[in-house]
Amino acid sequence: MRHRLARAISAVVLGAAVLAGPGAAGAATELTFWSHWAAEMPKRSFVEAAIADFEAKNPDIKIKTTWYEKNALYAALKTALRAGQAPDIFYAEPDQVEYMDNGFLLDLSGLNWDSVEPWAKEAWTYQGKPYGLPLEAWTVELYYNKAKMKELGVEVPPNLQFAPEAFADLVKKAAGKGITPMALGVGDRPFPGAHLSHEALLKRLGTADYGKLLAGKLPWTDPRVVETLTWVRGLADAGLLPPTFSTLKLAEAHVYFHTKPGALMFINGSWYTSRAFNEPDKGGQPLDFQLGIMNFPAVPGAVCNECRTIAVGGSYVANAETKHPKEVTAFFNSFLRPEVGNLWLENVKVQTGIKADPGSIKDPRAAEYFSMIAATNKGAKYFFGIPIQVMTGKPKEVFTQVINNALPAGNITVDDAVRQMSAAY
Repeated sequence: MRHRLARAISAVVLGAAVLAGPGAAGAATELTFWSHWAAEMPKRSFVEAAIADFEAKNPDIKIKTTWYEKNALYAALKTALRAGQAPDIFYAEPDQVEYMDNGFLLDLSGLNWDSVEPWAKEAWTYQGKPYGLPLEAWTVELYYNKAKMKELGVEVPPNLQFAPEAFADLVKKAAGKGITPMALGVGDRPFPGAHLSHEALLKRLGTADYGKLLAGKLPWTDPRVVETLTWVRGLADAGLLPPTFSTLKLAEAHVYFHTKPGALMFINGSWYTSRAFNEPDKGGQPLDFQLGIMNFPAVPGAVCNECRTIAVGGSYVANAETKHPKEVTAFFNSFLRPEVGNLWLENVKVQTGIKADPGSIKDPRAAEYFSMIAATNKGAKYFFGIPIQVMTGKPKEVFTQVINNALPAGNITVDDAVRQMSAAY
């Protein structure tokens, strides 16, 4: 895959990123590069191909890569940044405001921002300056197993959105048949369990009031908030989630959904494909798996059932202390062309903050996937960023503990959850 990608990227990433020619004198400049996605081969292969092409066009620049799983990467970066030994380039996500707060990141104002979606640039803008290359973008999607849905004798509505009562009945019917209604776990991530509550709250409140809630300008004691969290807790009490919810890791939740033991649904970012479209022996879904995508269910009393979250995910940033800012900027700019965005869509099968054209996709599997994504996102009204990308400080910390974990796990009452969230502000 890397070689095919390298040839494709080479065809579109032309001389704009070239800093050195074959005859340039002197030793090669080495850029150190630490990234997540060690096990997410579509993303890793794409980035490796882009690096290979950049090095071919810039023979006096070499990029030394180290691949990590996310938690190991963050631990290594925490130590390296404090010791002044961080790499030139590293993976980050927009919620890591502490990087900007502490002056760890290079100002990237010099990038070709015309090739980036404005909302993606905004996600990485801090005090008026942009700090991250927004390679990955995603929406929160509700995946389902078409075969299991058929086994239950249930049809997804034409508008792809169950009414509240119908969704509750679906959960009960699946649980009654011994099928886990929804694979989900928070064993190694601070956000998956919160998808249930934040998508419900967004629909119930609409984008303006939802934004006020996250900012502490609308109280968590608001009756609409309490009623919505009670509805979410009711689904959990009806057996929505696996008994191992609190310890199930993200990769394990994927496998739980599509392979063993198998679940009816899985709520996840649209980067689901970065794991599920790996080969089955590498954690991907079975080749004959019948994947479907539907909308998050309608929420009782909602003012905006078409509202949904869109977020910037995996991105690359530069160390403010790099000795090679010119070379780093050139490397980042080598990504910032619509043709490269199209290659990301086709090969990685995940949205991107780089301007791209989904209509250009030729790969049948990618085209089918993005047609499903287009159907669930038709007519959507977006809120930009999941809560932990928007919140900071104590509210973010408590949200992660309470709304992401304790509430859906059934370890805390709604009243206690509201009390703790209110106190956090």
